[in-house]
Amino acid sequence: MLRYAIIFLAIALLAALFGFGGIAGAAAGIAKILFWVFVVLFLGSIVLNFLRTA
Repeated sequence: MLRYAIIFLAIALLAALFGFGGIAGAAAGIAKILFWVFVVLFLGSIVLNFLRTA
């Protein structure tokens, strides 16, 4: 998952170079969606790990 974070960091930096317009704006939108997906997966894995050890 860290690999994906680094990839999207690179995409965000490229988007900043192009001025956050057009394709860059779409990449930023995708990054926002993926951020929330990974937050939900992270929280889900914490809950499952807690339930498994309890």
